[in-house]
Amino acid sequence: MTFRRPLIAANWKMNGNRELVQATATMLQSIECPHEILICPPVIFLSDFPKSTNYCLGAQNTSSEKAGAFTGEISADMIRAVGADYVILGHSERRSLFGETDATVLLKAQQAIAAGVTPIICFGETLSERQQEKTMWVLAQHLDAVYAAHPDLLAQTVIAYEPIWAIGSGLTATPEQAQQVHAFIRQHLARIDQHAAAQVRILYGGSVNAENWQTLFSQPDIDGALVGGASLKPAEFAAICQMAKE
Repeated sequence: MTFRRPLIAANWKMNGNRELVQATATMLQSIECPHEILICPPVIFLSDFPKSTNYCLGAQNTSSEKAGAFTGEISADMIRAVGADYVILGHSERRSLFGETDATVLLKAQQAIAAGVTPIICFGETLSERQQEKTMWVLAQHLDAVYAAHPDLLAQTVIAYEPIWAIGSGLTATPEQAQQVHAFIRQHLARIDQHAAAQVRILYGGSVNAENWQTLFSQPDIDGALVGGASLKPAEFAAICQMAKE
């Protein structure tokens, strides 16, 4: 059986302050957790986190360009320089609010990898697409746009399945729904690279909290979580991190 070390990632979005940085760092330094813990605050707070072996740090976005006259952009080299080991790419909010496409996400992923930063690439379907039973078709299109032409990326990335209808809504996919999609993603990617597909970590994101996480985490193809609102509560996020993989 392939072992994939679970990854529990906090996505603060455009929230937080230095008090939350301190509270989160203090809480995570006081717990024991066999999983990899990742905090993705707004990028200006990355350097405020004390160095710790209990967690690593990531950014929520990066530029598709290496450097140049791109006012307001932040490059992968820059986020790496301030401590980012990971970067979240293709989050549904980036796609819907800022018009990012799979092509944009691919360029950003390549920049991140070149800088030594691991991309967490997000994919998911809308409520309408799920109701029309198009979930698997939609995901296949997204996955192929990134990995079919660049199969080498599969071994260098993390995937996050985030049903768009569950993000911030309080709704959560059932454990069975989530497992079905995660298994499909892994099986679909196995056609590109069977070994890398078995090794890649696939996270679940979509209103994860301390009450629903244990049943989701028990599914065989769910390798961790992308946690939104609950990650802004240090004690609840720590509780999620400490839940065992059955």
